[in-house]
Amino acid sequence: MSEIGNEPVAKVEQYLNDLGVAYQKLSSETWLVEDEARGLPKMVISQSDPVVIIRASVMPVPPKGGDVLFKTLLQLNFTDFLHGAYAIDGDQIVALDTLELKSMNKDELSASIEAMAIALSQNYPLLSKFAEGKAGSATEKEE
Repeated sequence: MSEIGNEPVAKVEQYLNDLGVAYQKLSSETWLVEDEARGLPKMVISQSDPVVIIRASVMPVPPKGGDVLFKTLLQLNFTDFLHGAYAIDGDQIVALDTLELKSMNKDELSASIEAMAIALSQNYPLLSKFAEGKAGSATEKEE
């Protein structure tokens, strides 16, 4: 950890500062990133040795169309998510990535944050159809 003033700064926070990413510190090892100017949606980054977890809420699991939605999420994990994957946490669909804290560098953190932002923005039109209950029209990926 480095220091700003007399306070130790977590590795993730130092990298966020270096990258110029807007964030809110939620705890000593958790940050809420939301930087509209850079096209970054809300995501929570937590540092818990030995990993760094980057997580963004996507939407609630809809009551209908689950089979088609889950297949779509698996396909998007393969075709569109460079870092991380879509996952289900309780009744929420989330985007999730993990990095090894010890070997993580600033470029790797930046790439993971940006890949998640790109995947979320590109996949939003398709996934929003499931949230709106229009699962039948969401079976083919939009180009």
